[in-house]
Amino acid sequence: MRIAYLHGGSIPSLWANNVHVMRMCDAFAAAGHDITLYAAPGTHPADDLYAYYGVRHRFPVRAVPIPDFTPAGYLQRAQQVSRLLSHERTPDLIYGRDPYSLGAAADIAPFVYEVHQIRRDLPPGTEQRLLAEPRLVRLVVITHALARDLRTAYEGADPLPILVAPDCADLPQPHPVPVELPGRPGAPRVGYVGHLYDGRGIGLILELADRLPDVDFHLVGGTPEDRDRWERPCRLPNVHFHGHRPPSELPGYYPLFDVLLAPYEEKVYVWGRLGETGRWASPMKLFEYMAHGRAVIASDLPVLHEVLTDRVNCLMRPPADPDAWTQALTELLSDDSLRHKLGDEARRQVTEQYTWRRRADDVLAGLALPNPTGNPGPT
Repeated sequence: MRIAYLHGGSIPSLWANNVHVMRMCDAFAAAGHDITLYAAPGTHPADDLYAYYGVRHRFPVRAVPIPDFTPAGYLQRAQQVSRLLSHERTPDLIYGRDPYSLGAAADIAPFVYEVHQIRRDLPPGTEQRLLAEPRLVRLVVITHALARDLRTAYEGADPLPILVAPDCADLPQPHPVPVELPGRPGAPRVGYVGHLYDGRGIGLILELADRLPDVDFHLVGGTPEDRDRWERPCRLPNVHFHGHRPPSELPGYYPLFDVLLAPYEEKVYVWGRLGETGRWASPMKLFEYMAHGRAVIASDLPVLHEVLTDRVNCLMRPPADPDAWTQALTELLSDDSLRHKLGDEARRQVTEQYTWRRRADDVLAGLALPNPTGNPGPT
């Protein structure tokens, strides 16, 4: 199948949504589809785009600039994307997370709209018109909580063709470049991988480090500005900030940690506090933790129970209870058997349910679209 993936963000960049997009395009390519990605030009240097993200397939990436970051600018870019699709080989399916471009191209081919939050930043009626388009064949969301809220938000519309597809991870492969961590030889290592935005629980991690001085804590990720905001006032010698690393390098970090933390707060913000997604979150990093068979402590939030079960594939603790987190971390670091049990079950679940390839097959399954390219469809 010939698929055009329409993305409104810049590639490459520091933002997590671009990792998701590249992983999905890679999975579509692995399934035998002819995939082309349309994205905004990159905002982060990368000599080799595909090596930076660690994807296996070199699918075409078409850069379509955004004239300015206003609704008018996004609409102008969307029209340019639509013209490109009209003048090139017509895709069998359009897939994407960019409501502007999907709306502009809705008359070109059937399309799938993937949603990770209820959008408050769109001009009134933008998403409602998109969801009413007759060529919308599927709405993909990352959690059941988001599916419920979308049905409520658009209860006056026709029944939405919603498929819930959580985020995923690639299964670990041997990492070619060894990673060396600072810290004390023999000290337990606790890791956090991800952005340092508000709502990610960074303050809780630093409190744990203050309470447990014999443990080394490593925070991998974050923009230079966010890293400086947290690292500058930190005086704890057992805390190490590593800053942003290319997605392709992260598999070298996970195996080095005894325990990984996912201390999401009840309100989880994206960059610049431009959106709050805690009610609907399906964190990619959580699935990467699980894929590497690491023991995880995660926040006891309703949406995370869609994937996590306390003392089955993780430990779950209230995000605002540092005493409970201290107890959980102390228990895991002192109990090798429990760490391995939780990590092994988490890895088994990812292997069986939460790989990117499986997700790519799931979001296309049953669409009954034409396949004139002769490439194999989902298997």
